[in-house]
Amino acid sequence: MGQEQQPGRRLVLGAAVLGAAGAATMGTGAAASAEERAGGHGDGGRPGGRLPVPAIVAHRGTSGYRPEHTLGSYQLALDMGADVIEQDVVPTKDGHLVCRHENDITATTDVGDHPEFAGRKTTKTVDGVSLTGWFTEDFTLAELRTLRAKERIPETRQHNTLYDGRWEVPVFEDVLKWAEKEGKRRGRPVWLHIETKHPTYFRKLGLELEPRLAKLLRKYGRDRADSPNFVQSFEPSSIRQLSKLVGCPGVCLLDAPDTQPWDFVEAGDPRTVADLIKPEGLKWMARFAKGIGPVLDLVIPRKEDGSLDEPSTLVRDAHAQGLILHPYTMRNENTFLPLEFRRGSDPNAYGDAFGAFHAYLATGIDGLFSDNADTALLAAAEFRKG
Repeated sequence: MGQEQQPGRRLVLGAAVLGAAGAATMGTGAAASAEERAGGHGDGGRPGGRLPVPAIVAHRGTSGYRPEHTLGSYQLALDMGADVIEQDVVPTKDGHLVCRHENDITATTDVGDHPEFAGRKTTKTVDGVSLTGWFTEDFTLAELRTLRAKERIPETRQHNTLYDGRWEVPVFEDVLKWAEKEGKRRGRPVWLHIETKHPTYFRKLGLELEPRLAKLLRKYGRDRADSPNFVQSFEPSSIRQLSKLVGCPGVCLLDAPDTQPWDFVEAGDPRTVADLIKPEGLKWMARFAKGIGPVLDLVIPRKEDGSLDEPSTLVRDAHAQGLILHPYTMRNENTFLPLEFRRGSDPNAYGDAFGAFHAYLATGIDGLFSDNADTALLAAAEFRKG
């Protein structure tokens, strides 16, 4: 199952392409080409906003080389040629959006070295998980600006610690300004992939993410269907709400099959991710989303020993509903790779990342998140050549 896709030359990721009306009927066991999913038009009727297929999304910037979610990480990703650069947004106490993978900033900043904030350390339950540390919602923007970012997993990425303390926690509006400046300098738009983190949790605190994000996207002209960015979330209700506020394409992120989106838990919705990846679940998401971002194991499950099994039907089934797929996350280190692509005994050494990239790209996915944009871009270019 899962015949290898012959990749289309280009795919436009705008409303003209992503809508269900543009989806082609899928052949048994085969993925439609990019141009077929675009309704037969290579530019989808919208010039200037095209992305290659497969597109490479720089996961939190170049987090394989620089501390994640820093302007240094974003800039290096752009300089490497990443097609899209990801941001995760969380709010401050005074309602500003900043870029952190989590609101818990214990591991990604030097907050523990600031005696003036020692009393802010606390224990909270976020999406059902008890966490002890420091949280963005307990700091004003001015206070957060006194902190410096650092490497989240220093044991695995020891070389990244060289850059600890070099950058602040980015304010999302500053990232938009940076993207606008870089876009003008390069003569082409800088694509962004923007995730709302823990939206139900923050809604309960009166720090709603969606209207704040939509306001900023409108301010910088990134709210339209042809704008060079995606909005994404692990909570479908956040994407549904954003679809009413902005026109840019929304992507529903999907974790392991037995997990539930937290908004489902709060609402008493019994569906799991396993339900959402069935044809009826995909059809439901296609009502308000233009794509899905599944964990890679949903595209190709792993066997008990950690090696790859046969590809699932998710790519075919999602394309049948007009949904694009941007799975996450490819990393070069052995510890993250499927068993057959690991090399040597050092879990932190690089394995056969190119072999793993080819296995995933051959399923017909439209893009892929990677911590190592340079490796991913080379793998994608080689894949397009056949």
